Amino acid sequence: MAELHYGPARVPSRDSPEAAIELLQERGFTACEIDFEGKFWMGYPWAERFGELARDAGIVLSVHAPIAGFMGHAERGKKLNMAVGMLDHSAGIAKACGAEVVVFHPGFLLGREREAAIDSVVEQLGELRRRLEEKDRAVPFGVEIMGRVRELGTAEDVFAISSRCSWVRPVLDFAHLHAVTDGGFTETPAFAAILAGADQVLEPAAPFHIHFSDIAFANRNETKHLPYGEGTLRVRPLGEALTKFDRPATVITESPDLESDEAIREELYAAVGTRSASRASSAAASASRSRARKNSA
Repeated sequence: MAELHYGPARVPSRDSPEAAIELLQERGFTACEIDFEGKFWMGYPWAERFGELARDAGIVLSVHAPIAGFMGHAERGKKLNMAVGMLDHSAGIAKACGAEVVVFHPGFLLGREREAAIDSVVEQLGELRRRLEEKDRAVPFGVEIMGRVRELGTAEDVFAISSRCSWVRPVLDFAHLHAVTDGGFTETPAFAAILAGADQVLEPAAPFHIHFSDIAFANRNETKHLPYGEGTLRVRPLGEALTKFDRPATVITESPDLESDEAIREELYAAVGTRSASRASSAAASASRSRARKNSA
């Protein structure tokens, strides 16, 4: 496979961009998703500096928009306007820090047939895109596969939306997929099939964007993320499946603890057949920390 990046779904420090990058490097991470699910907490100067340091360190960034920032509202009004504003601001932060993609959720059926809901998502995304182009914020977006078996956000829904919006990429959440299939992701072919679906709709050279953690589920719906090893989802088959594709990948860990993040990383890199991220990034980490201290002095 092409280049693999791996890192957490949260910025590890909000004290300063320098502190955040230093922690990411100390922990051997080469990716990070900026966590706006609950609220915006990072301003533009913070984002610009964070992006500069991340580029120097070889760390790729992404942004997760607030949960309420979804498209496909059944009615126009305050909630849709709020969602558009959230996605607009997420795109602004993404551009400031040089993020690969803005991740967002696809929304809900809201009593509609699936095709009608997808049409609504695509229509509202088109309107959003025109707004972003006017502001020079037309960054790639990523629509996430969800963990609700009877709601919008299946793999097929996400691929359909992505195929109709060339600037929208599928975000492959294998914890969610494992949940909605009642634990169906245990062997390499299952992972490879999802990657193949994404590969068909992604533009050339765009990376797979993947969320991963162990997961608890009931009645084919996610319940909570688990420490790695407590559930039945394993990363080795994902790593083996990735080797079948000539495409880079960014894997974001959503595990609840650092020990799980590290265990997933080592197993993933072993399956892909490269040295671990912690060893691969050690020299760059030392050099980048020196530059960061010098620049902040």
